[in-house]
Amino acid sequence: MSDTLSEHAQTGPRVAARAGEDRLARPRVAVVLAAGRSERLADVTGGGSKALVRVGGLSLAGRAVRNLLAAGIERVVVVVGYQAGPVATVVNRIAPGRARAVFAENWELGNGASLAAAEPHLAEEGSFLLVTTDHVFGEGALEPLLSSSSYGVLVDHAPDPKAWAEGTRVRLHEEHAIAFSKELEDPSIDCGAFLLPVTIFDAQRRAAARGDDSLAGAVTELARTDPLEALPLPQGAWWQDVDTPADLRRAAERLRRSLTKDADGPVAHYLNRPISTRLSMALAHLPLHPDVVSLFAFLVTLAGAWSLAMGAGVAGGLLVHAGSLLDGVDGEIARLRVRASPGGALLDGILDRLADAAIIAGVSAVAAAWLLPPGRPPAADGPVFAH
Repeated sequence: MSDTLSEHAQTGPRVAARAGEDRLARPRVAVVLAAGRSERLADVTGGGSKALVRVGGLSLAGRAVRNLLAAGIERVVVVVGYQAGPVATVVNRIAPGRARAVFAENWELGNGASLAAAEPHLAEEGSFLLVTTDHVFGEGALEPLLSSSSYGVLVDHAPDPKAWAEGTRVRLHEEHAIAFSKELEDPSIDCGAFLLPVTIFDAQRRAAARGDDSLAGAVTELARTDPLEALPLPQGAWWQDVDTPADLRRAAERLRRSLTKDADGPVAHYLNRPISTRLSMALAHLPLHPDVVSLFAFLVTLAGAWSLAMGAGVAGGLLVHAGSLLDGVDGEIARLRVRASPGGALLDGILDRLADAAIIAGVSAVAAAWLLPPGRPPAADGPVFAH
């Protein structure tokens, strides 16, 4: 690998090779590498596959597949190896006809060898998106690759020290990646996401012939003939490599924080979201449909409105606020599971307006009780004149 790095770093990529070529079409197919095992997550996996570790209500493999389908990818190929049966069972149930698992016989040699198993399923594609299952991406993180006009790699130019120490470093030349290795000292690292041509499989075979079955070796070999544009991680977007229990906790915390919205007002931002997002993370793994949460939040709010109308102001206020807090949980669970839908948003909106009407009615009843003298009914047919 070091000879490859040295030679390639001196010559640089043939960046002009793609000059004048047509813009790449948006990729239709994605490949997820989920074949390896993780010794450092053994305390969490219990000897099972890392791909089945759950965070935010979904397994790592399930989250990768759902995020790709939600981003507009038409078909996802998941390469499995270690504990192939259980992982394939989960993958094949996610979206039948759109996501399928394929077995890599030589997965133990390295993730480059795992990638080779996807080749028969990409025969009609000019390019494809490649991600690894142990990388969790925030909303919008993959968009630079999906909309890229050239083959590329998603790069973090300012990783934190721990991510840099664990990550695969990227050597850059004129904004193109020319080498990938953990042995490099360059400041940028790849995020485990690539937009690749199908010629990557020829490059993988050349790298394997030299005894390098890693993905880093394959993409470094590819960069000799097909330059990979270094696409920076979008501002505000995030990603997390999950290799240890601490990484898993950090991924969960980043997912939780991503549930906040820019449109949140002060009450939602400082009071509701800190509670609702933690509740959503706790409930996301349960077989609880978000619409059920919407209905429950509505019923709690109705109970609060009724309490207000009956004069139980403290209880009513607490119940109304609880309903407001729960009203955020349904959408948060849907986003965590990557299952937000127009129908769910419509139901939530209708119930919100009905809840608002109930609260107004309850407050109006309280106001009427305060304004009217005790024992005197409101006038019905106009003024009453004394005789």
